[in-house]
Amino acid sequence: MKLSGDLRAFQGRIGHEFSDPALLVRAVTHASMSSANRDDNQRLEFLGDRVLGLVMAEALLASDRQASEGQLAPRFNALVRKETCADVAREIDLGQVLKLGRSEMISGGRRKQALLGDAIEAVIAAVYQDAGFEASRALILRLWGNRIDTVKDDARDAKTALQEWAQARKLPPPKYLEVARSGPDHAPVFTIAARLENGAEAQATAPSKRSAEQAAATTLLAQLEKSK
Repeated sequence: MKLSGDLRAFQGRIGHEFSDPALLVRAVTHASMSSANRDDNQRLEFLGDRVLGLVMAEALLASDRQASEGQLAPRFNALVRKETCADVAREIDLGQVLKLGRSEMISGGRRKQALLGDAIEAVIAAVYQDAGFEASRALILRLWGNRIDTVKDDARDAKTALQEWAQARKLPPPKYLEVARSGPDHAPVFTIAARLENGAEAQATAPSKRSAEQAAATTLLAQLEKSK
């Protein structure tokens, strides 16, 4: 199989030239483009998620030999969550080479966090199947770069951290309220308020409800820290 110019350039961006180009084509093919003669990337995404997890677990153990499981777990979660995977995908312009159906194209699929996160995991699996574990490991460490060394001890999910803060003070879990929505239907922007029963509140705006909730929780945690 001969790759398009865009996919050849993409190989250069990730630093891996495929012996079996069909694997790369499958990795960048979304389910909205699948057919009887065209496989999508869902099965590769399933495998890539596991390969990424193993590589990150090994890397974290090697980077801090004194860290406890309680310290390692939040770092691991921060490195493999969809937001991080999507950030990596954007850095290598993965969205540009995705093969999407018309509906996904119209709805801004090339920018969607979940779609990008799944696709980078599929690319990892494609490299794994093309050249083995060491090649996929090298790819991951190269693409994640200094994220592994700089991930913080408190890299917990912000919503989880805020809930734990409330529980420690015998407060009910925080509430997340949609206070505004703007933009076209295919690219909405949400403003979410994170609110505690004690009256503390913070708002944030993002292209998805989940991202806005996380950002609002992060802002509220920072406010609570300052008010100590």
